[in-house]
Amino acid sequence: MIHIVDAEVAQRLVTQEAAIALVRQCLADLDSGTSLSFPSVRGHGSDPSTRFGVKSGFDARRGLPGLKVGSYWPGNAARGLPNHGSTTLLLDDATGFPIALVAATYLNALRTAASDAVAVEALARPDASVLALFGTGNQVFHEALAIAHVRSLSHIFVCGRSPDKAAELVSRLREADLPADVSSASEALARADIVVTATASREPLFEDRDIRPGTHVSAMGADGPGKQELPPSLARRAGLYADTLEQCFTIGEFQYLAATAEQERVATIGAVLNGRAEGRTSDEQITIYDSSGIALQDIAVAAYVFERALALGMTMKAAV
Repeated sequence: MIHIVDAEVAQRLVTQEAAIALVRQCLADLDSGTSLSFPSVRGHGSDPSTRFGVKSGFDARRGLPGLKVGSYWPGNAARGLPNHGSTTLLLDDATGFPIALVAATYLNALRTAASDAVAVEALARPDASVLALFGTGNQVFHEALAIAHVRSLSHIFVCGRSPDKAAELVSRLREADLPADVSSASEALARADIVVTATASREPLFEDRDIRPGTHVSAMGADGPGKQELPPSLARRAGLYADTLEQCFTIGEFQYLAATAEQERVATIGAVLNGRAEGRTSDEQITIYDSSGIALQDIAVAAYVFERALALGMTMKAAV
């Protein structure tokens, strides 16, 4: 018997604050070696422009193996559906049989934003208050909400290719009581203490010289071969961090550092959380976090939702 948690229930049972705490915990557990993350698998449907990825892991804290399937079907918008979709499957550690199927499109947005917020909390200057957002999709909205949990934001600048979409995002942020405005990249970076990039770009979004000393950058858009949001030269004058070293050099932002001397300077954020690696060393240091996304984040958040749904009698059951 498998329990099913639908999208509406999943969204009702978790907050961004809870997601941040769960993700902080699982990143530390990954560094300690108790929890495990396995290589991701990528594929596509009959249309080569579609894609899906499977990320799996073992959450030792909860004793749960599991996996997340994340898909991108660019034609979905014309069907009135989201282009991105996610589903998380939790397995029984004793038998390997599935115990829960959790609708995770909303949870994926929360866990991704939570990872970047954990990095901001650990690496950004304590007084950092101005946020520059690159991208105008739904994920960017969640990024701002999550970072607002760990830093008091005095202003948010939204940078996007579409003025209309940038204006729509600003309206959403203002409705959430966050001070936001549409901005050019140059204006935003001239004032930003924190930069988040959440695009599908395959080339740098700005110049190396545009990033001020003391800035923290969380780059989460690169999640496949060939994707890139930052100028590679920026890495040479920054402290470098990632959620997992294995992924950051293959599908993450730091692909361009693979097999170079700079690769040796990348530390995991979990090592910083556990005190095994040094974080920010000065107010002038630039820090970069490569957030490629790991299954442990999905498993931890999905398990939290499943346990709450089960206790409240809010799951559906199906035979397997």
